[in-house]
Amino acid sequence: MSTPTTALPGLVAGTWTIDPAHSEVGFTVRHLMVSKVRGFFRTFSGTIVIGDDASTSSVSGEIDATSIDTNQPQRDAHIKSADFFEVEKYPTWTFVSSSVRPKGDHWIVTGDLTIKGVTRTVELAVEFNGVGADAWGGTRAGFSATTRINRSDFGVDIQMPLDGGGVVVGERIDIAIEVEAVLSTE
Repeated sequence: MSTPTTALPGLVAGTWTIDPAHSEVGFTVRHLMVSKVRGFFRTFSGTIVIGDDASTSSVSGEIDATSIDTNQPQRDAHIKSADFFEVEKYPTWTFVSSSVRPKGDHWIVTGDLTIKGVTRTVELAVEFNGVGADAWGGTRAGFSATTRINRSDFGVDIQMPLDGGGVVVGERIDIAIEVEAVLSTE
């Protein structure tokens, strides 16, 4: 039987599975130093295990790097190549949390992110968006998460300088995740 957590109203302890049809993994990166390119990963999965005390919770997830979509097929093909993500060799990225702690009105989920075989510790700022019933008799919870990484920290170290200074592709990547998760009834 699921029990309510003490820190997040309406959220019960248990295993929650990310619903990819109602979730999103996106990113933003500077292009030519003047604009931002946005992209998404269309295939991903994950599990959130909520403990009786929210600070004992955990998160794990996988991203299919081959599912990148920047709304421009030629650019996507280049990003999948060895110049960037080398998806033939590293098709899957993973995140496994190591701690969950409150910070103000949101939570910090710290964990190991692995991209291109390189693992680094990252912190996700997570906002709990609430809990509600769905049309199929289930229970769903919503979360928003953000973080910023440096692409070269993960071996994505392509250098494409511009003639007048600056670079074609920025170093910092802003990641934004919207999650709708379903409580397991098993």
